[in-house]
Formats: sequence, structure tokens, C-alpha cells
Amino acid sequence: MIRVLLADDEHLIRGALASLLGLEDDIDVVAQAGTGDEALAMAVAHRPDVAVLDLRMPVLDGVMVAERLRDTLPGCASMIVTSHAGPGALKRALSVGVRGFVPKTVSARELARIIRTVHTGSRYIDQELAADAIAAGESPLTPREAELLAYAEDGAPVSDIASRASLSAGTVRNYLSAAAAKLGAENRHVAARIARERGWL
Repeated sequence: MIRVLLADDEHLIRGALASLLGLEDDIDVVAQAGTGDEALAMAVAHRPDVAVLDLRMPVLDGVMVAERLRDTLPGCASMIVTSHAGPGALKRALSVGVRGFVPKTVSARELARIIRTVHTGSRYIDQELAADAIAAGESPLTPREAELLAYAEDGAPVSDIASRASLSAGTVRNYLSAAAAKLGAENRHVAARIARERGWL
């Protein structure tokens, strides 16, 4: 049996996926989580073979969770399932060792097949997402700048971003100013929009 952790902050989607994957003879959903922190705790408690992670979750996103799982549970393969699949996110995911990257439009049967692929040590990247990543070119942003710009996308104040990233407000301002300068943007909100349009978030 392939032991699977499902992490998605949308309860309905997570529950539906768990039910559908439960119909597979060789897949056992051993834990579910609604946040990145919860996903890490569940992974340590249940030691899954594969972690299926939503990209956008509160506090820690799927890539951050995958990075920490790589260090704490190296035997657990991580894959990202997302409806916000920009090329920048794919590159971030690959840089931390994510084995699979697929859109949420994938069918449950196909997802089960991809989980099996990832479990064997192979990699599966959606072809369209891979093509978009190649076309987008290299981002001038550091991973931390991209992370903070993503937090700034919804107009969050610097204090909120600092809290989410566990940084001081001054450090966050410095990172966001550097990112805006690299993108030729007048402020962090414009910089976030430019980065998103170019697929770097």
C-alpha cells in the first residue's frame, strides 16, 4: 500500500480527493491537513510515502512544506496539486525536490497514477506547466523576494507579511524594495502583479 498525506485548505476538495483515492486498491490516505503547519505535523505522526500538497495554504505553502519534509522525512516524496500553477511556482518546487507538479484539473484516476509514479522515485510534471516555465525565462528574484511578493499580492500590510514570514517589518521592506527595483515597479503591489504575469510567483 502507498501511504498518502493529503493537504489542502479547501475542505470539500480535500474530502473528495480522499474519498476518490480511497477507491484505489493500492492507495491508503493515512492523514489529511488543512494548513502547511498541520501537514508537517501529520507527516511526522503518520510517516506517509507520498505527500500530496496544495500550493497555496495558510502560513506555509506547499513548496515550503515539501522543503521541510525533504529534510525531516527524506523517505516521503512530495507532489504539488494546484489551481494556481505559475512557472515560478514550478521552478521553486523543483528546486526543493518536489517529484510531481500537476493542475487540479487532473482526474482522480490520473492523480492516482501520478502518485504511483512519484512513489517509484520517478518524476511527473504536467507538460503544459513545464512549457510555460521554459517560456517564462529566469526570474531575477531570489526565492525570499518571490515569497514575500506573493504575500503582498493581496494587499497585505508589511506587518502582516512580516508575521507570516517570521521576519522583522524592516527586513520585509528591504526585500520588497529590492524586488520592486529589479522589476522596475513603483511599489510592491505593482511588482507582485508584474512577477505574477511573468510567471515568477
